[in-house]
Amino acid sequence: MLPSIFGESLFDDWMGFPFRSFESDVDRKLYGKHAAHVMKTDLKEHDEGYELKVDLPGFKKDQIDLQLQNGYLTIKGSMTRSFYIGENVKEEDVQAKFEDGVLTLDFPKEKPVALPERKTIQIQG
Repeated sequence: MLPSIFGESLFDDWMGFPFRSFESDVDRKLYGKHAAHVMKTDLKEHDEGYELKVDLPGFKKDQIDLQLQNGYLTIKGSMTRSFYIGENVKEEDVQAKFEDGVLTLDFPKEKPVALPERKTIQIQG
């Protein structure tokens, strides 16, 4: 049995022909033969919210569809990817910008639901 990463054999490149071990393609080394089908993302946390950057090279703004439903932000291009951003985040809370093949989304952190205040009854006696 051979070890595997991302559902492919670690020895695919070594045993396959043509011999490709000298390629300097970083994406291929990181994501294997599925690199073209991976939506590369970067998520950063800030005090009030998050910034999500998605690489979409070769796309135009009108080829990208963003939807927010039941707390999931879905990005559709040549592939689809969803991110849970919270049930209380609304469409108007999400800021989207597309520049130089990079989609940047800013959205607030979901505010924690306040628990009801606990009330106690004093026992006399």
